[in-house]
Amino acid sequence: MLPADASPFAVPAAEDRCPCLSGLTFGECCHRLIGGTAHAPTAEQLMRSRYTAFATGAAAYLLETWHPTTRPRELELDPSIRWLRLDIARTERGGPFDREGVVEFTAHYRHDGERGSQHETSRFSRVDERWYYVEAVD
Repeated sequence: MLPADASPFAVPAAEDRCPCLSGLTFGECCHRLIGGTAHAPTAEQLMRSRYTAFATGAAAYLLETWHPTTRPRELELDPSIRWLRLDIARTERGGPFDREGVVEFTAHYRHDGERGSQHETSRFSRVDERWYYVEAVD
């Protein structure tokens, strides 16, 4: 679930643009995934919702969607990092009928007044009709 107290993380209203920049509103896009009313049908959608979870402080969702073989025991998010933009560079497989998928992305952020970015190629696995983040492959 989304944190009840939005501070120190900013949680958009349902009608606001989704932080993952899919073009949909938060309510139509990542909120339903993070809120537990739906599961991501593709690896890319899971990647987008995980980015949004970082941006909104939804650490429990990040752990839920992390593959059990690589999931950390706990996860503490840094509220001083403000996530600004997600750019998806490419996807390989990761569709509704695939078992594996890869998503390459760059996530842009601001931390202590400095801009930065995280580039990653991530591997995803679908188990029992649910997508999970497995690991970074680069």
